Formats: sequence, structure tokens, C-alpha cells
Amino acid sequence: MKELSDKKVAIVIAPEFFRDEEYAQPHASLNLAKADITTVSRAVGKCYGSRGSVVHARMTLEDAAKQDWDAVVFVGGAGSETYIDDPVAHALALRTNERGKLVAAICKAPCILAHAGLLRGAEATSFVDDQDDLRKHGVKVSTSPVVETEVNGAPVITANGPQAAFAFGQALVNNLRGPYDPFGLSAF
Repeated sequence: MKELSDKKVAIVIAPEFFRDEEYAQPHASLNLAKADITTVSRAVGKCYGSRGSVVHARMTLEDAAKQDWDAVVFVGGAGSETYIDDPVAHALALRTNERGKLVAAICKAPCILAHAGLLRGAEATSFVDDQDDLRKHGVKVSTSPVVETEVNGAPVITANGPQAAFAFGQALVNNLRGPYDPFGLSAF
């Protein structure tokens, strides 16, 4: 399988109460595929998951918003509410989408994309308690665990919670790898 060593991925987590497995599973999938992953939060340093994990953020959200990424992934959990109406988080998502790159969110985090206006008219999923918020922002809500769609011609992936974290991670990797081309015919 194609390695993703040429792909820069930002995973955005809250300083506290991000959902551990929604970070760990996609991170593990991307890491196994050799993607260049940067963990992003409000400040550089330790971030605390709701289930006890401690993750070191290497870059601030402000700095991440100034860079170009192949994918930006917003992790859910109660702490992700800190980004729902954050203009920097919105700018990061919108700019990444405008560049034709992947934007993804899991659990409560699709609300960040909805509040940014990115999901208006698109199909998406989220944690069941947040689906009304998505609807209020013009999103076509799906009950599927993982939804892959395009917005403005660029890929957007959403997932509904921790039970979908593994499938979400696989969807991220598959999207970044691109279409399956066993014979290398895309080079012609």
C-alpha cells in the first residue's frame, strides 16, 4: 500500500476532555501509513483526554491556521465545544477545504464544521445529541457511522463517535491514498 509520508495532517484536540479513542485510533491509522502528523491545540503542551490519556500538542491552533495541510482532523469529546464557534478553527477548516484538501471531524466536532458554514447542504453525521445542531445549520444528517462526501469539490469525512473511530481512521487513510491503482496506470 502507498505510504503517506508526503502528506501533512493536523489533528486538532481540545486542551481537556477530548475523546481519547477518537484521537488514538485515527492517529494510529495515519501513523501506520507513515503520514506526517502534527497534534494541534490551543497551546503547545499537555492535553488531557476524558478517559485519562495525556497527549502532547506540538503546535497551536493559531500557527496551524497559517499553514497548508493535506488533511485537518477535528477530534470530538466534550472539550471540542471550545472550537465550535472559534473563528480560528473555522478559518482552518474553510481554508483547507478551499485548497481542495481533506477536512474531517468525529463525534461532536462536526458541529465545528457546521458552525463554520462548511457543511451547509452537505450530508454529514455526528454524535446523536448534536444532530439537531447540524440540522439548524443546514446539514443533511445521516445516521451512518462514517459519512464521506465532497464540499466545494473537496473531501469531507464525518463520524458519529468513539465506536466509529477505527473506521474513521481507515477512511482518512484511504482518502489520502487516493483511488486504488494496483498497476500504476495513473502515471500514464
